[in-house]
Amino acid sequence: MLRSFIVSLLFVSVFSLLACSEETTPDIKKEEPEEPDTKVDSLFLNPIHTSGPDPWVFQANDKYYLTFTTGYNLTLYKSDVMSDLGDAYSRSVWTPPATGPNSKNIWAPEIHQIDGVWYIYYAADDGDNQNHRMFVVRNENEDPEVGTWEDMGQLMLPDDKWAIDGTIFEHNDQLYYLWSGWEGDVNVRQDIYICKMDDALTPVGERVMLTKPEYGWETNGVNPTVTEGPQVLKHDGKIFIVYSAGACWTDGYALGLLTADDEADLMDPESWTKSEEPVFSKNDEGNAYGPGHNSFFTSKDGTEDWIIYHANPQPGQGCGGNRSIRIQPFNWDENGYPDFGVPHPLYEKLTKPSGEY
Repeated sequence: MLRSFIVSLLFVSVFSLLACSEETTPDIKKEEPEEPDTKVDSLFLNPIHTSGPDPWVFQANDKYYLTFTTGYNLTLYKSDVMSDLGDAYSRSVWTPPATGPNSKNIWAPEIHQIDGVWYIYYAADDGDNQNHRMFVVRNENEDPEVGTWEDMGQLMLPDDKWAIDGTIFEHNDQLYYLWSGWEGDVNVRQDIYICKMDDALTPVGERVMLTKPEYGWETNGVNPTVTEGPQVLKHDGKIFIVYSAGACWTDGYALGLLTADDEADLMDPESWTKSEEPVFSKNDEGNAYGPGHNSFFTSKDGTEDWIIYHANPQPGQGCGGNRSIRIQPFNWDENGYPDFGVPHPLYEKLTKPSGEY
């Protein structure tokens, strides 16, 4: 009996303690998860690639296809975003032959899609700079990162003179080709030339010089003098050629601007007005020396215009691999001209292109 009484007493005591515990324990509310710091997630740092002279970007299939000068092959990057190339897929799509006219000094490649076919235009020589010409490879696959790139040989530009930094564009149902070249066979200066194209592989007619180095910022006291890297922008009834000048081996390498009405005869040099001052130049405080050889892209949602360019982080670094790839947005002024501002300071955060966060 005593034993049964003790067990009953213990049961009642434990039950009472549990009941008391349930009555006195406060309600514990689950904390709401913290909102992600979208301000941090929306920022990025330049450079987006630590070494990448002469960057070029083409947008297609909701992707960005990026290429730049390696000097020894054609390498293609594919990315969903432009603010971070760390996860971009890259592939060497073409390696030059051991010898021949396009075996050495592979410069300033550009990828374009024309009538559903992919082309990469690039400058090359046989090891002798005087023999630099423009060449083309072609890929008929839907995705330029797969399939075979076929060597189509030299692009036979009018007069067959020294040529680099070629780009192709369409305007009013006509294809045109722009490049930097010599007037004769001696390296006196580099001028910007234009010609018409029947198709992606067939230049026609004569070449016309649109501009040459003239202003002090274009010559920089060097010899030979240089205008090169022409790129095309269209906006608000105008067509622009943004070009590089001042020689890449100087810190004063900068961007200039040619402007024409979009209904003008683009083959007539008189149709083009030249800016007297550079439209984008070095920023010593921002570690941007010799900014130039650019191209353009739009944000993923199509609401922003961006410039991509190379620049050296320190003075006196010239035309080598220290040139890193940087991007920044730009605006349009009240007259419909591009306003590139100044090179954004290196390692100072920027907001990512709209649609990337």
